[in-house]
Amino acid sequence: MRRLLGLGVVAAWLVMLGGTGWADMGKSAPALKAASGSKAEAHLKEGIEHYDQGHFDVALKHFQAGAKEDPQSAEAHYDVALALDKLGDHKAATEHFKKAAELGKNNPEIENSGILKAHLKMK
Repeated sequence: MRRLLGLGVVAAWLVMLGGTGWADMGKSAPALKAASGSKAEAHLKEGIEHYDQGHFDVALKHFQAGAKEDPQSAEAHYDVALALDKLGDHKAATEHFKKAAELGKNNPEIENSGILKAHLKMK
């Protein structure tokens, strides 16, 4: 009986650990500032302040406004993806990570992003 109980505890622990994998992928990934002169600059600045405070829903609105204002901003799409990931919308996050990777080929912070690579299943 004890062995069965012990196995149950270990199984529950593994489920909890595995269940948080996606949501924690962006744990240490900082939101990125817009390129200087980008029309998204003010929106991303405001969004980053909220993102850093854990207000991911508010940050998302600012990041989306930045992406709308400057659709060619890799950083805006990256930040939208980060916020979506934190909010649990991994399908939409993956789409924005794809766009960020496409637009941000010259940005090492985007190219080397672990969370982006995990969403896009890259190595």
